[in-house]
Amino acid sequence: MADPAVARPRVSNRDPAEVRDRLAAWLAGRLPAGADPRISALSTPATNGMSSETLLFDVSWTGDEGPRTESCVVRMRPAPGAKPVFPVYDLDKQYRVMTLVAERSRVPVPRLLCHEPDERPLGTPFFVMRRAEGSAPPDVMPYTIEGWLRDAAPADRRRLQEASVAVVADIHGIAATPDETAFLHLDRPGDTALRRHLADVEDFYLWGTEGHRVPVLDRAFAWLAENLPADGAPDVVTWGDARIGNILYSDFTPTAVLDWEMAAVGPRELDLAWLVFTHDFFQDIALRYGAPPGLPDLLRREDVYTQYERLTGHTPAHTEYFEVYAAVRHGAVMARVAHRQAFFGERTMPDDPDETVPHRALIARMLDGTYWDDLPLGSASHGTPAA
Repeated sequence: MADPAVARPRVSNRDPAEVRDRLAAWLAGRLPAGADPRISALSTPATNGMSSETLLFDVSWTGDEGPRTESCVVRMRPAPGAKPVFPVYDLDKQYRVMTLVAERSRVPVPRLLCHEPDERPLGTPFFVMRRAEGSAPPDVMPYTIEGWLRDAAPADRRRLQEASVAVVADIHGIAATPDETAFLHLDRPGDTALRRHLADVEDFYLWGTEGHRVPVLDRAFAWLAENLPADGAPDVVTWGDARIGNILYSDFTPTAVLDWEMAAVGPRELDLAWLVFTHDFFQDIALRYGAPPGLPDLLRREDVYTQYERLTGHTPAHTEYFEVYAAVRHGAVMARVAHRQAFFGERTMPDDPDETVPHRALIARMLDGTYWDDLPLGSASHGTPAA
């Protein structure tokens, strides 16, 4: 059995052949008479995409100008019986935020083709988009261990990094009225967006672990509550899952920005710290699983925060707090993934709940203050500590 820290978890218990047949029937009802749509076998992304159910396919049909073929992606809410990673999959929100980003920014998102809120065609709501060209740095095996990004020249990795930070800056620069972004506000208690975010993540943690509390996360949530920073800059549209594994690249240039299910209104530092920490997470895996030095020159916090400030004029604040927040949020997700892996027979749940969090040692160092002092991952600290 593959090590759960680096293996790709199973995400579905649906029958692919049945989904394919139902998708073909749905398309036949939407295309003109005589189009005769034909769908290839469905496939899943091999190295990324582990929460929502994402399926790749080619569709061929006869149009007014003759035969046509389109490469597409269908994104579905996971089946309730497949122990989903998240309790709610709001596909309408994802579709709306991708539309907003496409209309109001230079950020490349896949071309959206159709949103189907009716559960009857596939048994769940879904939307279809055109498949974008490019490759994402893989989660499995992690890009810090092997793959095209690790093999790239340092100058090319730097180009990718700078283009990725620019994507985050462009998302945060979206101009929209409060009414236009109301659907991105979290429905949780709290008088600020950050407090609502924190309440949302803690609720998710308690749901996801199904009563099996994780001591390192409990300590970290207490630390986050005690060290909550004062109000900062105005909130912006945040991507929510801002990491390079959710970007497709061609020649180290972004061609599509993916996975918007965690999008919300909130502080800019939510995305910036997530971008920095998720790389630290994969860098830590490389060091622990015998693939040093990993990629210590990539997404160094000093580089990310300095470039962002140069692009936007905003100085990232309370960065250590937001990196703890990112580590805890990621820990809650990984603990839930562990329960899903156990459900599918991919791992045995450990006696120590802390072992469901692969980066528990990083969180412990954050809480005792040595994480940034030691700089174990080759990254420099930046910004002010939490108030």
